[in-house]
Amino acid sequence: MKQRLFWKFLIIYILIGIAGFVMIATLGSRVTEKALVDTRSMSLYREASRIATYQASRYYTGDSSLEDTYGNLTALADFQDTQIWLVSTDGEIFLNTSEALSPEDTDVLEDFDPIDLGSDYYTIGRFFGYFNSDMLSVMVPVTSRLNIQGYVAVHLPMNQIYQEREVLLGRFYILFLLLFLLFLSVLILVVFTVNRPLKKIIRGAQEYAAGNLEYNISVASNDEMGYLARTLNYMSDEMNKTGEYQRKFIANVSHDFRSPLTSIKGYVEAILDGTIPPEMQERYLKIVLFETDRLNKLTRSMLTLNNVDAQGYLLDITDFDINTVIKDTAASFEGTCTSKHISIELLLAAETLYVSADYGKIQQVLYNLIDNAIKFSRNDSSIQVETTERHGKVSVSVRDHGIGIPRNAISKIWDRFYKIDSSRGKDRKGTGLGLAIVKEIINAHNQNINVVSTEGAGTEFVFTLDKAGAKKASQT
Repeated sequence: MKQRLFWKFLIIYILIGIAGFVMIATLGSRVTEKALVDTRSMSLYREASRIATYQASRYYTGDSSLEDTYGNLTALADFQDTQIWLVSTDGEIFLNTSEALSPEDTDVLEDFDPIDLGSDYYTIGRFFGYFNSDMLSVMVPVTSRLNIQGYVAVHLPMNQIYQEREVLLGRFYILFLLLFLLFLSVLILVVFTVNRPLKKIIRGAQEYAAGNLEYNISVASNDEMGYLARTLNYMSDEMNKTGEYQRKFIANVSHDFRSPLTSIKGYVEAILDGTIPPEMQERYLKIVLFETDRLNKLTRSMLTLNNVDAQGYLLDITDFDINTVIKDTAASFEGTCTSKHISIELLLAAETLYVSADYGKIQQVLYNLIDNAIKFSRNDSSIQVETTERHGKVSVSVRDHGIGIPRNAISKIWDRFYKIDSSRGKDRKGTGLGLAIVKEIINAHNQNINVVSTEGAGTEFVFTLDKAGAKKASQT
């Protein structure tokens, strides 16, 4: 697998580094130069103001000779690496610290006009064409008796500003390089902490897409990547369980359909080829009809569960008397109970007990539970159907005194097509879907159903329903 994501990050990071370097070299250079010019020009202006106030004014008032003033200003200029001038109002440079003092041989600035320097306290340029390179210059007037006697000009070569700028930019480059390397190490760390787990997750997704649902993504971190890996592992486990269930489902369906179809085919062929004489055909046709009914019941049960899987139960919740439903459902088994000498005892909490549920679905639950109880009850035994009410819930119990359920089979009775081995030969009408349907209906009502069973002593199923009005009262 190509590391496209990593290379994208790396290319973007390099482009950001190049852009940062270009910005430092261009915009950073300008900003640094501007800051240096502002700082040095302000320093030069203050120095020029002090010279004009003290040194130059003493010369113009006669308190100091030109030679003494030259000596003082030359020492100051050497210290600051600048040029200091005394300029007359006509532009005559009669003192220049960068040259020997020569009152008879002075330079005169052509077209000298301080107004041409502008309103700023400094200027950058050749200073009236005197210099061959750019200089940072400040000029301050020397006043005496409210008249301008001359000017003090201080010049600093711009090359010094440029050199200072390059020194600062060099430090910026070093700092930028260190930061670049630091974030590069962060990027490498991301490769190990994000990109590698991501590659494992992608590999897992590819394995799942190829059908290998047993593949485990080995990411054990506690961050988002670890959570995603655990989620995908859980998903694959559930999908694998679903696949196992589907294979088992198909095997069970094939088994339960094959047996009655084989019987039907065999009896019909025997009737057609005369193996079964006419006087016995009615008996075997009844067996065919019995097997047909069994197939029909199995098909209806499968369609019921298929609808649940596809869209869930659409419940029609109403208030009804659960005692009446129990009485009517129990009465429908009168013929079966009579033939087996089984009695159904109704232990109802009150004359009427209203619940809030889906009438048809709960009737189906009761039918399946009572039918199951009769199926596994011994002859000459009894079945108790009891209702109790507590804390806004109604409990319905169906208890028989039959063969019971083995302990190792209790957790499996809700599985579709599951049949207890001891019942397979005894009851061929069972589809193994009745209790699965019961479980789905009760779960759709957000209620609980439990089973307590002792092998050889009997079984009790207990499910709960909301009492009519209790749910609304609790919400208010």
